[in-house]
This record gives sequence, C-alpha cells and structure tokens, in this order.
Amino acid sequence: MTLHLLKLCVGADSVADLRAWTEMRRKRGPGVHAHVTRMFPKRAEELLDGGSLYWVIKGQIAARQKLIGVEPFVDSAGVKRCALQLDDAVVAVRPRPHRAFQGWRYFQPAEAPPDLDAASSGLAEMPEALRRQLSELGLI
Repeated sequence: MTLHLLKLCVGADSVADLRAWTEMRRKRGPGVHAHVTRMFPKRAEELLDGGSLYWVIKGQIAARQKLIGVEPFVDSAGVKRCALQLDDAVVAVRPRPHRAFQGWRYFQPAEAPPDLDAASSGLAEMPEALRRQLSELGLI
C-alpha cells in the first residue's frame, strides 16, 4: 500500500524557490538529491511503493517530489540519520492550507491533493501567488 510523507519546506517561499534549490543541488554534481532527516521512517517499504514527499510551503501543501530511496547513514558526528532520496522533478499540487509542525508526518494517498496539470482547469498556468490567495479564501 502506498504511503506519502508530509514535511515543512523551510526557507522556500514558493514552489519556484523549491525548484531553483533542487536545480542548484543537481548542478553541484552527480548523485541522488536527498533530504536528510534525523529519524528513519518505520514504514519505508510503503513509502517506496509509489510514495512522495509533500512539501508545506508558507502554510500550504504546495508541491511534491517522488520518493525513490530511503537510506540510513551515520553523519560525521556519529549521529544516525536518514536520507530521503527524491526525484529531481518538483510537481506543483492543488494548494491546501496546513498548519506548521515539527519533523514529518505520514500522509495517506486519499488525503493528498491532486497534481496541477492540464486537467486542472487552468490552475497550472495561474501564477502561484494567485493560486495561494484563492486557496486561502477557500475558492480552490
């Protein structure tokens, strides 16, 4: 059964910021793009069965990246960590408000907002700031 993760995207003000950061990391050199976290997810097998990491940006679930690996490692200080390996593609999703939290949360597929694509009634072409405002007003 597929399962997703939900995480705050600290430091990004928009999906465009997240995409730019991902592109910068990719240009640094070969290797898999990863987000490092302290805890290893106990349900990693379900996450790798088509799951994604959904990003909360400025109080809204706004984007996702497909999870392609979950690798435990020990950092230079001897602390156990986990690398959530992500696909480079940042996919915008229909914005939905979500309050701040620490760490990450499991996220059921039924709760996940749909991707913004051609079938989204023009939402994908709409400026991100406008999508955010309309979502805050409960209009999308």
